[in-house]
Amino acid sequence: MTKRIGIIGSGRFGEALVQALAAQGAEVVLMDTDRAKIQELSEYVTKAIEGDATNIHALEEAGFAACDTVVVAIGENIEGSIMATVNCKDLGVRTVVAKASTDVHGRVLRRVGADVVIFPNRDRAQRLARSLLTVSQVDLFEIADGLCAAEIPAPEALADKTLAEADVRKAYDVTVLAIRRLDDADPAAPRRLLIPHADTPIRLDDHLLICGASEKIDAFAQA
Repeated sequence: MTKRIGIIGSGRFGEALVQALAAQGAEVVLMDTDRAKIQELSEYVTKAIEGDATNIHALEEAGFAACDTVVVAIGENIEGSIMATVNCKDLGVRTVVAKASTDVHGRVLRRVGADVVIFPNRDRAQRLARSLLTVSQVDLFEIADGLCAAEIPAPEALADKTLAEADVRKAYDVTVLAIRRLDDADPAAPRRLLIPHADTPIRLDDHLLICGASEKIDAFAQA
């Protein structure tokens, strides 16, 4: 299924991200207050809207609530980036990636709900585009070119097998770093973090923290 990515802001980073996502066939929704930039980038995106992302109703009408991920790429308008981040989380967007201009800005963005905060340059836009499109149900970030860490639901093929039986590293060329597991006594409690051994069994409701090449993670998540 094609991923739907929302982008708020079309400065240098936002523009580079739009073009990188378009080149990979993503469905992109773009919003900016600059009419000229919206017109310039409209050929690359599914939908381009001139609008103010600090207005939650504008975001909702533009369809941002239906996005798998929204990237808040607003530049120097720190207040605007914070409000846009809050609005996206209030709309129920699962993953909000927010661009920060300073360390303090980044801390504020995390406090208001940003799932990922980045301090980007143009090259980072290319890497972020690959990360956003790699796997449909993965929270993924790139450590270096092509090498990623991700959290994924345990694939059905591994249910009730130990790590040794699944032979994940050999079969899929990824490494399981940790397991986040539901608390048997209280399933509503935060997941427990386990450092697995070869004989650790994998449950179907586990979340696996893994590391590997992006394409290997993609294949493993579909197992």
